[in-house]
Amino acid sequence: MKEGKVKFFNDSKGFGFIKDNDSNNEYFVHVTGLIDEIKEDDEVTFELKEGRKGLNAVNVKLA
Repeated sequence: MKEGKVKFFNDSKGFGFIKDNDSNNEYFVHVTGLIDEIKEDDEVTFELKEGRKGLNAVNVKLA
């Protein structure tokens, strides 16, 4: 599991971005990839899965 911080999440549109603590890369996250509800600045753990436009954060849960 990777660890990161929610940089942005739009509840009404159901997507956002998570910044990886180790690499500082940002990954797209969609509401369908969430285990827990998240909001901006939450610390989370996640896995990466290949999506249509690159790697997406999935199995996202609060740390």
